[in-house]
Amino acid sequence: MTKLMLRALGGETLDTPPIWMMRQAGRYLPEYRATRARAGDFLSLCYNPELAAEVTLQPIRRFGFDAAILFADILLVPQALGADLWFVTGEGPRLSTISGARDMARLKPADDIDDRLSPVYQTLRLLSEELPRDTTLIGFAGAPWTVATYMVAGRGTKDQGPAHQLKDQDRATFVALIDLITEATIHYLSRQIEAGADVVKLFDSWAGSLKGRDFDDFAVEPARRIIQELKHRHPSVPIIAFPREAGQRYVGFAHATGADCVALDNSVSAEWAAANVQVDGCVQGNLDPRHMVTGGPDLVAEAQRITRSLRNGPHIFNLGHGITPDADPDNVARMIDAVRTA
Repeated sequence: MTKLMLRALGGETLDTPPIWMMRQAGRYLPEYRATRARAGDFLSLCYNPELAAEVTLQPIRRFGFDAAILFADILLVPQALGADLWFVTGEGPRLSTISGARDMARLKPADDIDDRLSPVYQTLRLLSEELPRDTTLIGFAGAPWTVATYMVAGRGTKDQGPAHQLKDQDRATFVALIDLITEATIHYLSRQIEAGADVVKLFDSWAGSLKGRDFDDFAVEPARRIIQELKHRHPSVPIIAFPREAGQRYVGFAHATGADCVALDNSVSAEWAAANVQVDGCVQGNLDPRHMVTGGPDLVAEAQRITRSLRNGPHIFNLGHGITPDADPDNVARMIDAVRTA
């Protein structure tokens, strides 16, 4: 039997949608915290195939999700391209910065990343053997715009200001950076598929800060290039795109990029998505992650409202963004039960 999530991605309308969560392997789970302590630090966990596979499997064992997403980080690609990467406890990632052509010249070619990323491919190979046969394995990468915002600023920022500044003041350098990340992402995701990923997802977490032509040039076009080339190499593998906070630009995004599914954040309603986005194919989303903290009747009601609103087309149930470290695991079980009994 075809895996439930692959059926939805193929355009099938199902009585009960497949369920998984962004960041489902993470700090809200005590077993994850214990495994991360064994690894020593976050990057060591990402690059240890046995432990990375273990934390990927933990939420599958606990909750029985329909899909497992590879445990890794979007910033492994810039590190593989030659950027310095480290994590500051309590503050998040830090990278060496790109501010001009001289910095670009120090980066590696897009296809020279496998030595650094080979542990990620090994994690996928382990997972493809260890996951239940009916569980979909998802690989992923950050979309070029989002990855570029970190490479330019050297850290996460509230408004992606440094990337916007470089884009506006030295567009040639910025375009060169986007092109390099795009080619590296094609290579990286293709290798993930070869290692066992059933599906791949492109996370554009900061797409919403792009407006007008910039959204077309730096959110739509790189996604289109990546998806077109991956479809050429791996025509049967579905691709999910997540242009977070795209708002009205969610409309037509699947057609413009070739994505099999568009993931939605929780700033748009499920009813709006059914009328404007799901008409083009599968959608994923979009419960507010705060419900995983607060729980209660509101969690059940909202999960069932979303499920019912998107029932007339292909739908993968998920959160509108990643689950937060303060979430209660019991609320995850409540959410799954609510969706499956809606």
